[in-house]
Amino acid sequence: MTRMSGKRWAIAGALIVAAAVPWPARAADEPKVLRVCADPDNLPFSNKQSEGFENKIAEVIARDLGLTLEYFWWPHQRGLVRNTLAADACDVLISIPTGYDPVAWTKPYYRSAWVLAQLQGNGAKAVTSLDDPALKKLRIGTYMGSPPYDALAERGLSANLVTYPLFFDPRVTDPSRRPAKLLQDLLTGEVDVAIAWGPMAGYFVKTSAAQSKLTLSPLEDERVVPMTFQFSMGVRKPNQALKKQLEESIDRRRADITKILDDYGVPLLPLKPLAAPAEGQGRDKSQGHRHHEKQ
Repeated sequence: MTRMSGKRWAIAGALIVAAAVPWPARAADEPKVLRVCADPDNLPFSNKQSEGFENKIAEVIARDLGLTLEYFWWPHQRGLVRNTLAADACDVLISIPTGYDPVAWTKPYYRSAWVLAQLQGNGAKAVTSLDDPALKKLRIGTYMGSPPYDALAERGLSANLVTYPLFFDPRVTDPSRRPAKLLQDLLTGEVDVAIAWGPMAGYFVKTSAAQSKLTLSPLEDERVVPMTFQFSMGVRKPNQALKKQLEESIDRRRADITKILDDYGVPLLPLKPLAAPAEGQGRDKSQGHRHHEKQ
C-alpha cells in the first residue's frame, strides 16, 4: 500500500466526516440558527419558559454570534448526548463538565462547588468542613451517589446520612422527588446540615424565604473526591468551527455570562488552568461531574 501524504490524509478524513455526520439541509435564505439542547424543566439551569441561567447564557451567545436561538428540549439525564447532539437534533449543550469526552468541549467559562448549607442563628456552631467532628452527631442531608455522599461514607458517616434523589422525572409532580427537597428539609429541621450542588443551593437561597436564613460554604477538592467542577459548552467533535465560534463569544461576553451566573446565586470560584490544551479533548477526570448523567 502506498503511503498517503499528510494533506491527502486530511482530505480523506474530511470526506469521511462529511459522509458520517448528517447535516440538515437548509435553504440559502433561511436565517442561521443556534440550535441548543436544553432541559424543559430543570431550574435553575433551564426550562421551556427560558427562566434558567443556561437559557440566559444561550441568549447572550446567540445574540453575539448574530444567530437565531432555537431549542431542542430533552431532559438532561441518562441518554442526553445520544438523543441530542449525536442524533443531530441540536448543535450545542450550554453547560457540560470541562473534559467531558463524548463531546468537543470549549474552554471553561465557570467553576462552582458542592456547598455546606446551614441555618443561621440556631445556636449551633457552624460546620466548617467534612472533617468537622460535629458531623458525627448531626443528620446530614445530601444526594445519593454524589461526591459528598462518597466522601462522607469514606469517613464512616453513612449512618448519619439522610439521602435524596438527585435525578427526577419531570412527569412526576410530587415535590418530595425534586432536588430542592433537601434544602426545604434543612429549613424545617428534618436535617441539621445539607450538602448540595452549589448552583442549585444558590438559586434556592436567591428565590425563596431562605435568603436570610441559610449560609452556603463551598467545599474544597479532596485528594480523591473532587468537590469543585469547571463547565464548558459542548458540540459534536467534528464541529470544530462552532467550537471556535463559541470560545470567541465566551471571551467577548465573559462579563455578561458572569453577571447572569451571579444573578442566579451560583457560587463562583476562580477557573483552574487546564491540565492539557482543550484542542486535545482528552478527559480531565477531575472535572467529570454534572448535576445529571449525560451519556
